[in-house]
Amino acid sequence: MIRYSLVCEAGHGFESWFPSSDSFDTQVAGGLVTCPICNSASVGKALMVPSIARGKPTPAASPAPPDTPTTLIAEPERQLRTMLRALRDHMVASAEHVGARFPEEARKIHYGEAEGRAIYGEASPAEARALVEEGIEVAAIPVLPDDCN
Repeated sequence: MIRYSLVCEAGHGFESWFPSSDSFDTQVAGGLVTCPICNSASVGKALMVPSIARGKPTPAASPAPPDTPTTLIAEPERQLRTMLRALRDHMVASAEHVGARFPEEARKIHYGEAEGRAIYGEASPAEARALVEEGIEVAAIPVLPDDCN
């Protein structure tokens, strides 16, 4: 997983995770990455500065005792991940997995050719865009960095 700092054409900054740089490029080209503030799909990578440790701190300079684990993510992000995981677990538990047949099944349900029910599965960005253009409501199930590690 790769975390990118992003910026929209209006200058709003935000971050997002992607499985790979190719995935980022594909999603941006397909208009699937939008600014959470203004909903603009004109999004690009912002300048990112790496955070590099300069060596082991001395015990006097250490902010925590040596046996205290270091928190790698801030508390608000940890809480957000917890909520997203609960949402994902609820969606998966209360819907039928249809795999790669998702676009076909979503259309059947939408047009009354199949029983109405909650489903989830896989769709390419182009397939998801086509469903939305047909007026079929779809949403991505949140994928967290831990899901890919």
